[in-house]
Amino acid sequence: MGKREKMTAEAVDAAVASLEGWERQDEKWIAGSYRFVTFPAAIAFVGRIADIAEELNHHPFIGIDYKKVTLRLTTWHAGGLTELDIQSAERYNEVYKASIAGNR
Repeated sequence: MGKREKMTAEAVDAAVASLEGWERQDEKWIAGSYRFVTFPAAIAFVGRIADIAEELNHHPFIGIDYKKVTLRLTTWHAGGLTELDIQSAERYNEVYKASIAGNR
C-alpha cells in the first residue's frame, strides 16, 4: 500500500492505538492534542509542525487554544486516512516530546 492510499479501518485502528495522544474521530479523521507550559511554547511548536507539513507536503488542520494545540489529519484525495497521516502524527509526537523535554 502506498503512503497516500486509503487504509482499511482495521489498519487505522491498529496504527492509532500505537500513537500516544491521538484518537480516531471517525472513518476520515484522526486528532491529537498537545499541552504546553506557555502560549509562546505552543506557538513555537506550531512553527515546527509547519516545517514538517511542508516537508511531507501534507498539512494538518491546526487549532490553538491558549496553551493547547490540536491537530487533525486526513488525506482528502484518498477519501480517508492513509499511511501519510500516521507518519505525520508520529513526527508531530517526536517534535512534541523534544519540545517538552526542554521545558522540564
